[in-house]
Amino acid sequence: MALYLTEDQEMLRDSAEGFVREKAPVAHMRKLRDGDDKTGYDPALWKDFAEMGFSSILMSEDDGGLGLGHVEAGVVLEEVGKNLTPSPLLSTGIAAVAALKEGGAHHREKWFPKIAAGDAVAALAIDETAKHDPAMTRMSAERSGNGFKLSGRKQFVVHGHVADLLIVAARTGGSAGETDGITLFAVEKGAAKMSADARRLTDASLASVVEFDGVEVDADAVIGEVDQGWGPLSAMLAAGRAGASAEMLGVGQGAADISYTYLKERTQFGVPIGSFQALQHRAAHLYAELEVARAAVLKAQQLLDEQPDGTKAYRAVHVAKAMTGWTTTLAVQEGVQFHAGVGMTDEYDIGLYMKRGRVLSELFGDANYHANLLARESGY
Repeated sequence: MALYLTEDQEMLRDSAEGFVREKAPVAHMRKLRDGDDKTGYDPALWKDFAEMGFSSILMSEDDGGLGLGHVEAGVVLEEVGKNLTPSPLLSTGIAAVAALKEGGAHHREKWFPKIAAGDAVAALAIDETAKHDPAMTRMSAERSGNGFKLSGRKQFVVHGHVADLLIVAARTGGSAGETDGITLFAVEKGAAKMSADARRLTDASLASVVEFDGVEVDADAVIGEVDQGWGPLSAMLAAGRAGASAEMLGVGQGAADISYTYLKERTQFGVPIGSFQALQHRAAHLYAELEVARAAVLKAQQLLDEQPDGTKAYRAVHVAKAMTGWTTTLAVQEGVQFHAGVGMTDEYDIGLYMKRGRVLSELFGDANYHANLLARESGY
C-alpha cells in the first residue's frame, strides 16, 4: 500500500488540525498546568472530542462508532501531539477500545456508548516496574468464588486516578517472564480495596500508582479467556504503541515547525540565523528524519488496519515506536539548541515539547525496548 493519505484521510486531518488548534493549543496545556489541574485533562474538551467522533474512531458502526481505522486515529493523534493537548484519547479511545473489542459483547455494550459520548475515561494498568515489560507481570489474580481477587501494584497508570474503567493485566497462572497465564480484566472505578495515588510527571501530566489489595471482580470482568490474555493485551498495546507513535510524531513535527520559524526570525550579525549553512544542514537532516519516521508510523497503521493481530503488523509497530522515539528526541534536542539558552526557559514552548516527547518515548516501551523486540522476533 502506498505511503500517503487518501483524500478522505486528508480531509480528516484538516478537520482535526483546525479543531485542536482552536480548542486546545499549547496555551491550553499551560493553563491546566499553571492552574495546578488535578484531573490531567479538560472534561469539557473531552466531550468536544466525542462530538467530533474522535473518541469512537476505532469503534465499528454497529457499535455506534465511526468505523474507521488506525490510520485515521493516527491523523488525529498527530494533531494532539503538535499542540501538546492533554487528552485521554490515546488511553481511552484507542488502547482501551482495542482491548474491549477483544472481549465479550457485554464489555462493548457497557462501555462503548459511554466512551463515544465522552462520558467515560479508561486507563491501562500494565506496568509494574520502572521500565515497560508486560511479560514480567507479577500481579496476582486468584480464584475467589465465581470471580477473582486481584492483588498487586501498577505504576505509570495515565489517568488512573480519574478513570471510570481500568484495563488490568494480572497473572492467573505461569511465572513472571512468561506470556501464558496472563489474564486481562476490566475493573470499574470505585472498586473496594483499590486506591490510586496521582503523581505529576515531567510534562505536567498525571499518572498514578494503583494499589490492588485483594480487589474482588466477577468472572464477567475477564477480557478474552482466562490465562490467554496475552492476545488481547498485545492487540491493546499494538494500538496504544501505534497511537503513541503518531502523537510523538506530532510532538516532533511541532518542535520542528517552531524551530524552523525561529531560524527565520532570529537574527545575528544582521542576518537570520537560518542563513548559516551549519544550521541549514541540521534543519535539513531533521526534516529528512521526520519524513522517515512518518513513513514508519503510516506503514504500521496501515498494517494494523489490514491484519490487526498479525506478526507483520506488530513488527511494524515496533519499528514505528523506535523510530519516533529516536526522531522526536532529535527534534526536541535540536530545537532547544537552535533556540540556544532561551530554549531552556519556560517562556518558550520548545522546552514543553522536549518534556512531552520524553514521556511519550517511555510510554509502552522506549526505542531501545522496541528495537530489541524487533531484533529478537526477527531471529537475531
